[in-house]
Amino acid sequence: MTVRIVTDSTSDIPSELAQELDITIVPVYVNMQGKSYRDRIEISPETVYQNMIENEIPITTSQPTPNDFAETYKNVLKEADEIVSIQCSTHISGLYQSALQGRDLAQGKGRIEVVDSTMTSIGLGVVAIVAARLAKSGASLSSVLDEARKTIAHMHIWGVFNTLKYALRGGRLSKITSKLGSMLSVKPMLTIKEGVLRPTGIVRTRAKGMEKIFENILKYKNIHDIGIVHSNAPEDAQKLRAKLSAIVDENRIYLAPLGPAVGVHGGPGALVVAINASETPMNAAEDAIEKSRLHMPHLPSFRSPKLNMAPSS
Repeated sequence: MTVRIVTDSTSDIPSELAQELDITIVPVYVNMQGKSYRDRIEISPETVYQNMIENEIPITTSQPTPNDFAETYKNVLKEADEIVSIQCSTHISGLYQSALQGRDLAQGKGRIEVVDSTMTSIGLGVVAIVAARLAKSGASLSSVLDEARKTIAHMHIWGVFNTLKYALRGGRLSKITSKLGSMLSVKPMLTIKEGVLRPTGIVRTRAKGMEKIFENILKYKNIHDIGIVHSNAPEDAQKLRAKLSAIVDENRIYLAPLGPAVGVHGGPGALVVAINASETPMNAAEDAIEKSRLHMPHLPSFRSPKLNMAPSS
């Protein structure tokens, strides 16, 4: 029985790797100036960021419809027997629900299992990549499902945004203090815990944020995969990749542009890194100390609801 992986374009998987591993990607819609474009098919991340920087055009995203998923599943099942569909965290978007509804619409065509990755961006991407490698080796659907779920439990992700401006514009910040204007020059750092986007601290420069991410990664043992995505920061992403290649095989470090689903809130200059690590040396006491050290009492809290991924009309 042939198993194929389906995911959505919030996964930020490098296109060449998706083709190599037979991963099918359902595109998110990017909405700009009254028109909707399919992510990475009709519009590139670079074009999105160029418009954000040069024209300051308001840009939103919307999730694929259940029918989009259903048609994708039907097409994939023309060449495969079964599908594992791995989607963005349910706390971040409604993509998982669209995928479930799409599965129902494609009922009878073949077995389809839909998985909540509890991740987004390259965190989701790494889960899909690991599952696809196993599926391509001829593994059964149950084995691929088990591997995907095991990988989800081993995922860790951090990001540094270049500015708070786009998060403010998109309503991602709540109860902003009167001093917020002076805070716009700082770089907020984020992570995802239990599927929810959470702040972890602030740094003065992106270089400091990259250093902090690297320090976080060094705490982990048995790192199997690393994903790096960026929005108009290719040089910094390449520098970080070169640094990480000293501890992980370069073939297991995946580099790609950050897609619009997260990028419209992070804005140009964002950098996100995810790792698949089966072991961490840090004990609970050390972890508590680290969290206390990173705590910034005046950092505005990020809302955990959806990232403007309303269903596409």
